[in-house]
Order: sequence, then structure tokens, then C-alpha cells
Amino acid sequence: MAIPAFTPPVRTLMGPGPSDVHPRILEAMSRPTIGHLDPLFIEMMEQTKSMLQYAFQTENPLTMPVSAPGSAGMETCFANLVEPGDKVIVCQNGVFGGRMKENVERCGGTPLMIEDEWGRAVDPQKLEDALKANPDAKIVAFVHAETSTGAQSDAAELVALAHQHDCLTIVDAVTSLGGTPVKVDEWDIDAIYSGTQKCLSCTPGLSPISFNKRALEKVRNRQSTVQSWFLDLNLVMGYWGSGTKRAYHHTAPINALYGLHEALRILEAEGLENAWARHRRMHNALKAGLEAMGLSFVVDEAHRLPQLNAVTIPEGVDDAAVRNRLLNEFNLEIGAGLGALAGKVWRIGLMGHAARAENVLLCVSALEAVLNERGAPINSGVALSAVQKVLAAR
Repeated sequence: MAIPAFTPPVRTLMGPGPSDVHPRILEAMSRPTIGHLDPLFIEMMEQTKSMLQYAFQTENPLTMPVSAPGSAGMETCFANLVEPGDKVIVCQNGVFGGRMKENVERCGGTPLMIEDEWGRAVDPQKLEDALKANPDAKIVAFVHAETSTGAQSDAAELVALAHQHDCLTIVDAVTSLGGTPVKVDEWDIDAIYSGTQKCLSCTPGLSPISFNKRALEKVRNRQSTVQSWFLDLNLVMGYWGSGTKRAYHHTAPINALYGLHEALRILEAEGLENAWARHRRMHNALKAGLEAMGLSFVVDEAHRLPQLNAVTIPEGVDDAAVRNRLLNEFNLEIGAGLGALAGKVWRIGLMGHAARAENVLLCVSALEAVLNERGAPINSGVALSAVQKVLAAR
């Protein structure tokens, strides 16, 4: 019996990622495949690099997409910058700081952990204390926008502290790029990585990165070989470098790169500042509706990401049952909590193409309907008007 073609349903993706993919990006990915060394493809690669520089707000020549998801962007940074014996200060305030720790260990480095409560921003004072206590530390690593909690840390302040103590910096911007300000050159970030499946409105599978001159000097003057052949920037740059002649390193994900190219064109056309403002406005509308219902947020407003909202689950409500009902009845996906927040929060994403009014209205109305159905202690009949009031204000 022949297996039928897979036809996925049309979902509204408002979890922690992937987010809704813009139709223009899906169309771009369906275009004819050409060779990864074709002169026209190389020309498109250069355009993609230039547009990524705009997205990251940097002039770093080494700004490119790694041919794998955001986790590979993370590993690219650690594998190239951490050598055996290096002490690396890792700031952890959620799941992904823990993954940074694992990367340090696998590279033979020694992680020095700074821990903050999940849902809080990284405490700069704790970092400064750790830097003073460990003058031989080489790198500081932290998550700018922690996807597991929706908390955003002050990247500029943390980077400045690291540089005062002669440390390089590795920054996770997987959830922030395109949704909130990321200013690589202004903040003097040494190495940064992101993902395409969140605020860039693209499909998963690529990880934009950027390295500045200091970081590249570290890569070029390593005492040991980079442990990963595939992610070794000394090799990858032969393909993603400049000029028309490129050395074969790997077969690039050609059609996925078409999609990223189109995603970056969309971002440039909207303008970064306008994209940041749109995410903030949609967050404010969602916030108004959820708070009118009586729901609360985990993260203090001062450190709350507009594009990733961790919402406390009402007492007595079955987390999985609500999410399943939303998925099966409304074709709406929201995310579960991770780690210490599992079963305690929902993570509602407003990322990229998903950060639009119809999604906010759908999410609030569907969630209210399901919570009412399950007898949850919420305020009924007020959420949508609260959302519409924010959306109507310009």
C-alpha cells in the first residue's frame, strides 16, 4: 500500500518557535534549485550576508548563516572560541544558559556558572563579582533573550563588563534578532548567533552568526584544532568568504537559503525599527487581553520580551489539556514551559509574521473559550475589547 503524501494542516504558530512563515518565503523556497557554486547563487550569498549585517546592525565581514539550526550556531561560537582549559563564565537564567555550559564542557573548557532565577534578567553585579574572582577567565557567555522564560538581559552592560576584564563575549540572540534591538557593533559583541525560525519569519534550519575582529583573531591563533570539522570557521570561510572563487566545503541548503534571502528582504522593506515597534505593539495588545482575563506574566515588565510571553497557568488548570484543545479545535499552537517552569506556564510567541493583530485576537478568544469550558477562574467577556482598544490606538 502506497504511503500518501504528507499534507500538514494550516496552523497558527504562537509557541516559542517555529513561528508562522511568511507566504513569500514559502514561495521563494519552491523556486528551482541551482548549484551551490553557481555564480548566481554566490551572488545571492553575498546579498544574504549584506542583509544579515543590517539585521545584526554590524559591519563584521564574518556575518553569515550556518547551514544548520540555531543550536549549531551556538556550537559554532563555542567550538571556535573555546580551547581546552579555557575558563568561561556562563550566565544562566533559563534552559539555554545550561546548553552553553554543556558546549563549554564538550570543548574541554571549564564553565564558571552564574545563576539567576528563571524569569529574571542576568544580574550584572553577579557577573562583575565573578570576573573579579576569576581574572584568568577568557570568555563570558549569556543569552540575550531567554526563550524558556521570555526574559531579556542587558546585553550592552554585560558585554562592557566582560571587556573591562579582557574577556571575549558569546551572545545568544536566537529569539531577539528581528524582534527587539540587537546592535552588535554599538554593543561591541564579539560573537553572536541566532536562528531563522523566530522573528525572521523563516523556516527552521539556518543559524545566522557574526564574529568581530577580536573573535576572529582568537579563531586564527588557536593552539588546538577546532574540534568540529563541519563548524570550523577556518574552513567554512573558504566557502562563505568574499570574491567570486569559493572553495567547496559542504553542499549548502540551497532552497532554505532562498527562504532566508526573502525573509531578510521583507525585514529590510519593513525596517528594523518598525519591526521592533510592531512586536511591541502586538505584545501590548496580547498583554491587555490576558490581564483583562486575570492571567499574569512570569517576567517583570522591565525585562519582558514582547515576542515571547511566559504566562502563569491558572490554579487547577491542566496545561496539556488546554494546549491540546487549542491545537485540535482552533489549529493554534502555544508552547509549554520548560525545566523549572514545566507545567507552570504557557509560552506564547509573537514572532515575525506571527506578530499581527489577527493572531492576537485568535489567541485571546480561543484561550478564553477553552478556559471557560474547563471552569477556570478567569474574567469572561472583557478580553477582546481590551485587545481591540490597544489595537485601535496609534
